[in-house]
Amino acid sequence: MTDPAEATAPLPAPRVDGERLVARLTELRGIGAAADGGVTREAYGSADVAGRDLVAGWMAEAGLAVEVDGAANLIGRRAGTTGRWLASGSHLDTVVDGGWLDGAYGVVAAVEVAAALAGRPDARHGLAVVAYANEEGARGTQGMAGSRALVGQVDEEELATPDDDGVTLRDRIAAAGAEVARHDDAAWDLAAFDAVVELHIEQGPVLDATGTTLGAVTAITGRQALDVEVLGAANHAGATPMELRHDALAAAAEVVLAIEALPATGAVRVATVGHVTVGPNVRNVVPGRVALSAELRDEDAGRLDAAMALVEAELAPIAEKRGVALRTSWGQRVQPTACDPAVLAVVRRVCAESGRTWTELPSGAGHDAQILGREIPMAMVFVPSRGGLSHTPHEDTAPDDLVAGAQALLDAIVALDDVDQPDPTTEDRP
Repeated sequence: MTDPAEATAPLPAPRVDGERLVARLTELRGIGAAADGGVTREAYGSADVAGRDLVAGWMAEAGLAVEVDGAANLIGRRAGTTGRWLASGSHLDTVVDGGWLDGAYGVVAAVEVAAALAGRPDARHGLAVVAYANEEGARGTQGMAGSRALVGQVDEEELATPDDDGVTLRDRIAAAGAEVARHDDAAWDLAAFDAVVELHIEQGPVLDATGTTLGAVTAITGRQALDVEVLGAANHAGATPMELRHDALAAAAEVVLAIEALPATGAVRVATVGHVTVGPNVRNVVPGRVALSAELRDEDAGRLDAAMALVEAELAPIAEKRGVALRTSWGQRVQPTACDPAVLAVVRRVCAESGRTWTELPSGAGHDAQILGREIPMAMVFVPSRGGLSHTPHEDTAPDDLVAGAQALLDAIVALDDVDQPDPTTEDRP
């Protein structure tokens, strides 16, 4: 006979299966793997779909109802008792020859969270585990297409826009096996969600350099894209005197340095020129045209706005000095997003009670969580990136740290399930 006291005893605190987590991440790493250790799963491509199918099977094993929505997001759901929802996940796509943990870690860990909670029928909130489509912006598309679809931010114009290979986003989604005719139906009932928590590798050096295991993210950076076209005059490199040149590349070099100097003035946190093309790109011809692409990042939207005006002011004298024309085109803007104080308080508490070292820090990289975080209370948990490396074949995190982060995510989900609205006054700071 069962002891009544035993029958009413609380269930033990759930634990993630750390060994299975690492094994699954390793298996997923093999899809799109290269000899140098890098991984290529460009969004909507065959490797991306294969990775999605593998994870879908793990979702089903965890007892989730699995679907691929009209935006090619992979979603596994388990309902709770109140009709309210919590969400967790990340992305499975990678940059070309990227790392094995960026995005994939957060998805597989969220599946492990769902598995750990499978035997707990008393959950008040439903759990949605998501692998967001096209976070990286493959082939020149706008990034975070999957998460933006969940909040209704992908319109018909974007769906009809061709990528660098001349294929529209609509056709990419269809080729990935999604019913793109149902794209608009992918939008969530956002009012039904009480929180979204994303687990991710830091992709930067702070945690690794300080020997810290867990990071409670305070805000996710905003990003402003910029394209600059420099129009000079191509001419014979030997016959054109230096004082009579209109050298587009020399002018572009000054543009690069002007953008690089912005953070030193406090204008933005970081600024980068990452792509340059030169025409005609011939050794004995003065360059006549240069196109460069840059981005500015900061956690404050006002500073991004001010930096845009500052860039315009800095470039005008360069054009005059060099005798060239400078055309600026401000591209995609991803607004910075602060983590929700109430959900962040829960993450702080979980980190403080974990027995692991932890700290607070902003995210220098963009994440799907910031898209959802404008509509749903949001927070993030970071684990270290060895050497601060990401988007490279050398991206790595110690297995023990991977397990610690997954457990912190599980503990946060359990804590968030206990309340309708977390108390933002409960703050455990490092």
